[in-house]
Amino acid sequence: MCGRFTLKERPADLAAAVGALEGDFSSWQPSFNIPPTATIPVLVEAKLPDSEMFGRRLEPARWGLVPGWSKELKLKFPTFNARSEGIAEKNTWRGPLKSHRAIVPMDGWYEWTGEKGAKVPHFIHHPDGETLGVAGLYSWWLDRSKPEDDDTRWTLTATILTSDAVDELVGIHDRSPVPLPRDLWDWWLDPSLVGDQAMVDDAVKAALPIAEQLAVYSVRPFKVGQDGPALIQPA
Repeated sequence: MCGRFTLKERPADLAAAVGALEGDFSSWQPSFNIPPTATIPVLVEAKLPDSEMFGRRLEPARWGLVPGWSKELKLKFPTFNARSEGIAEKNTWRGPLKSHRAIVPMDGWYEWTGEKGAKVPHFIHHPDGETLGVAGLYSWWLDRSKPEDDDTRWTLTATILTSDAVDELVGIHDRSPVPLPRDLWDWWLDPSLVGDQAMVDDAVKAALPIAEQLAVYSVRPFKVGQDGPALIQPA
C-alpha cells in the first residue's frame, strides 16, 4: 500500500516537463509527508478549458477517489489505494478505469516495518532521484447541496493503483504503487482507450523493471504533522 508519499517538485515545473496545462495550485506546497485526503497533483488527459479538444492537464485532486454515485465526499472505506487485482469488477473503480486514468507524480513513498509502537519507516524511491509517475484513477464528485453557480460544487478526487510488491521490496511491505515508464504515460492517459483488467495487468507488468530498481532505506520515525527534507534523511 501507499499511505504517505513525498513530492518536492513544484507543479509549474512538473507541468512544463510533460507539456501540460497547470491547474490552480496557489494554495499547494511541496511536501515530504503527504497523507490521504490531502491535495495532490495528478496528470490527466481531459478537455482543455473552453475547448472540445483533449490535452494534458496537471490538476489538484483530493487523494482518495470518491465515485460520482456517492452521496458523501467522505466514504466509510479508504480509497486512496486501489488494488490492481480484479479492479475491473469493483463498483468503485470500474467507471473511472474506463476513461478516467491518471498519473500521480511522486519522489517516493514510505512504508513501515516492525511491531506496533516501534514501527520503523522506510523511504522507497528511484535511485537517481527521478520523479516517479504512478498509475492512478480519477473521478469528479458533485456536491449537490451547493447551488449550481457555485464553482466549488465539483471536487476532483484520485487514487493510486497498487500491486504485489517485487521481491526486492516484499520484506518492507507486500504491496506497492505501480510506477509506469514515461513512454507509456500517453497510453495510460488516453481516454479513447476503454480501460479494462487486461490494461491494468499490462500496466503492472510494465512497472516491474522500475519497481525492481527502486532504492530503500530506513528513516527516523516522524509524526503526521511533521514535514521537511529531514524526513527522508537516512536513519
